[in-house]
Amino acid sequence: MKMKRILLIALTIFTLSTYGQDKYNYVHFNKLTEIVGTEYVIASIEHYGKILKTKSTYLLFINSKTGETNQVDFPIDSRTEKLEQIKIDSLGINLIIVSAKTVDLDGKTGIGWNDPTQIIILSPDGKEKTQLTGNNFFVRTWIVNKLTGNIVVAGHNDTNNNNKYDKTDKSEIHVYDLKTLKLIHKI
Repeated sequence: MKMKRILLIALTIFTLSTYGQDKYNYVHFNKLTEIVGTEYVIASIEHYGKILKTKSTYLLFINSKTGETNQVDFPIDSRTEKLEQIKIDSLGINLIIVSAKTVDLDGKTGIGWNDPTQIIILSPDGKEKTQLTGNNFFVRTWIVNKLTGNIVVAGHNDTNNNNKYDKTDKSEIHVYDLKTLKLIHKI
């Protein structure tokens, strides 16, 4: 009798869990950002499945005039830290700079707080995506010089490949040209 009850409970739990697999999906629009000088707006989106487990993370570029959309995907457990438009008309620069954790450096536990932050450059319509900094460069801070059109990025390289910041890692400053998206100085 006791075994029948346990079997009945187990089958009931199994039935309920398989029924509820995709029943409770949620899409969160976290933030809307206008792209100045264009018809585009960016929606930051996280798609959650059962028990609030992230199913996808992306930025949706929406043409507010035509309704056309372009989706820029990121790894499931990535973390977008900052999104900023850089528009310098005199230099012909109009880009979106995203700082985000998008690489699971140790390949074991998913993207976490100890993984590096990268700088990613997007076109104002979301059709072009370029990762500016390398996977093992840990970005700490960055700023754009609007006179030169260069981005200055401070951080460190994981020189001993132990996936964390320690005394043997080398702090560096990288300077990138935002027109060519190329590294022009390493200090």
